[in-house]
Amino acid sequence: MIRSTRAPLGYLSYIGGMSALALYFVFAAVQGDYGVFRRAEVDAQALQLKVQLASMSADVDRMENLTRRLSDDYLDLDLLDQQVRDVLGMVRPDEIVIR
Repeated sequence: MIRSTRAPLGYLSYIGGMSALALYFVFAAVQGDYGVFRRAEVDAQALQLKVQLASMSADVDRMENLTRRLSDDYLDLDLLDQQVRDVLGMVRPDEIVIR
């Protein structure tokens, strides 16, 4: 009986080729442009941007409140007094300034 060595060699090359192809797709799924690691980076960046958006929204709300309080329709005298002191450096005549 003569055994052929071609059949196992072809089978092994087929298995090796399919294994290499599977490893390529696994590597691409983990490390590729749309892979797991990239997805984690995008999620972390999205969370960071949401925190930044919340912070900026709070700043905008605060500035809108200050602007409304200094408008012609609604004038907050305490805020106006604070702004005059901070921006213009003015004090009342009955106050003593210590530097």
